[in-house]
Amino acid sequence: MADQHASRDPISRAHLTGRSHPTPPIHRYPAGSGLEDFVERYWIPVWDVAEPQSQKTLQYPVCLIVVSNSYARFYGTVRGMSTVTLEATGWAVGAMLRPAAGRLVWGRPVSDLTDRFVDLSEVQSLESRRLVPAVRALMDRDPDDPDNHAAAIAEVERSLRAMLPVDAQGRLINDVIAWLRDHPEVTRVSEICDAFDLGERALQRLTLDRVGLSPKWLIQRRRLHDAVERLKAGATTVGEVAADLGYADQAHFTHDFRTVTGMTPGAFLADQF
Repeated sequence: MADQHASRDPISRAHLTGRSHPTPPIHRYPAGSGLEDFVERYWIPVWDVAEPQSQKTLQYPVCLIVVSNSYARFYGTVRGMSTVTLEATGWAVGAMLRPAAGRLVWGRPVSDLTDRFVDLSEVQSLESRRLVPAVRALMDRDPDDPDNHAAAIAEVERSLRAMLPVDAQGRLINDVIAWLRDHPEVTRVSEICDAFDLGERALQRLTLDRVGLSPKWLIQRRRLHDAVERLKAGATTVGEVAADLGYADQAHFTHDFRTVTGMTPGAFLADQF
């Protein structure tokens, strides 16, 4: 069961927040016992906004399950920037899966879902006809109540537990993504291959099957997440961030950041304070 005393933390490495792009507080909860290899965490935003707010994120290399008051979807990995517009009042219950889980939920390679989503009714493994009404009934009581959060998450986990255990290839992709996250100095695909004794073709097949994108993309996304974290901290200049991330020069870093986010790292940094 989810921790009912989870903190309300609006900041993460994936969220492109700033003064011009605020975000409502988000309730975050850990995976339930036995689901640690399947679910990274749950997040539950609840909003009440006078004007539409655009929420921009750099998604992690995982699939997402989202049940909201107005839609229910299964998301593949998005290679660029994800944008969601919040309007009026609403809520969402989201499950950020582990890299292993997407294929087990979808039933086939998640490369089929890259840059797109499907209605949850298309995902037979999730029993959406039962799951979606159950979650909505619980959240509609009071979307800010932690007890309702816990009960809604329990409904999601009831569906997910039927897909356990995680297979060997799933455990491997979980390890690869975790290792890459914990080794910010890695900038070449060959370094991942060496660490896991995999050929480049085998690694490519694994990442396309389980997260829908290439090993090279995984490295770039991790570098951008590291960049967002450093820029939000505001402790360094853009040039120092570029050097810390292993870029040859600031221009290459600026190009990569702007290509994906639509803004320069300098503009993003200035918007933090």
